[in-house]
Amino acid sequence: MNGRIRAEWNSLKKVVIHRPGMEMFFGLMSPYSSLYERAFSRSGARREHEMLETILKTEFGVDVIRLKQATLNAASKVPIVKRELINLARETLDYTGDAGAIARAKEEFEENIKYLDLAHFFNILIINPSLNFVVQKGTRNVQLNITKRQPLANLYFMRDQQFVTDSGIILCRLAKPARRRETIVTKFFWEHVLGLSLHHEIDEPGTIEGGEFIPMGKFALVGQGDRTNRDAIEQLLKLEFEFEELAVVHQPMHPLVPADKPDPMINMHLDTYFNVASSKVVVGCEMLIKEARVEIFHNEGGGSFKKDPNETNLYDYIKSKGFEVINITTLEQMSYASNFLCIKDGNILAVESERNVKNVIDNVKRSAKDDPKRYEKLLDHIKADYEFL
Repeated sequence: MNGRIRAEWNSLKKVVIHRPGMEMFFGLMSPYSSLYERAFSRSGARREHEMLETILKTEFGVDVIRLKQATLNAASKVPIVKRELINLARETLDYTGDAGAIARAKEEFEENIKYLDLAHFFNILIINPSLNFVVQKGTRNVQLNITKRQPLANLYFMRDQQFVTDSGIILCRLAKPARRRETIVTKFFWEHVLGLSLHHEIDEPGTIEGGEFIPMGKFALVGQGDRTNRDAIEQLLKLEFEFEELAVVHQPMHPLVPADKPDPMINMHLDTYFNVASSKVVVGCEMLIKEARVEIFHNEGGGSFKKDPNETNLYDYIKSKGFEVINITTLEQMSYASNFLCIKDGNILAVESERNVKNVIDNVKRSAKDDPKRYEKLLDHIKADYEFL
């Protein structure tokens, strides 16, 4: 694995996944706060994840690497990986309360390293615990309160923490503070477990997420909007790439939602309303891609890009590159029809979007009931889409 990709339709050889564990249990305690769209079955999600892994392996011959398994395997064989994993766990732990009890707990941590399983240290990274000690009178009368401080409940969305370019891996800085620590884990994995160097790590105040970047051979698309800010875009425009062009796609305001009360979650990432199925075909919601403003930057080499004075929209830009556009309805778009995985040129692993349709309609119905002005037009439109489909 060299950590580089030229185009989205290049054959997928290796992929890294993370099977959701106990962190998802804590996330489901408050789905909204954990950035989940809704509550769901944890065991069902794990089964679907297992199915995804099986399909990638057996039907497409992809080498599937499990994040946790590979990390623990490397740590068991390579002393420096073990040392760095333990160091990260040590830095993650937070202690509050009685000073004497804290000192004792820290001492115990060091003494017990030789007894603890390596998974213990990995789980510390995932759960992100804080230990609070309250000491009362009496022998060994210590009240221990363990708080899970924003566990990494979304780590299994592994497209978000980074993206791969023709020059290497870009480590993202996620827009939501609740997810920022995920890149600590994935950075450790790329560098220490797989031995790959990062091409760039997005610095504060930049924010960007992996679903915003789509490599297209001689050019690449990068979205700017609710999850990706201009500062991150400017950082990318100062990096060395082989792409001849970078096209910055501005997240469009949804035409069916009032401009004074937008809902960016409807199309939060570029790949939620546009994606690439082959070297000749793209899939997108025309209503949105015709509204998405595109800035074009030409690569002058040496980490310098020059902006083209002419702007366009995503539909016209992609058509000018010779791609056929397959249109999807608003209802299909909101049901994640474009959020598929391109395995190789002309072969995709698609979402069963029809399973999401009724939930999407029900969610918009509830939103329209609470805020008719904001969502009634959208609701009427997706109802019509449902009848059409």
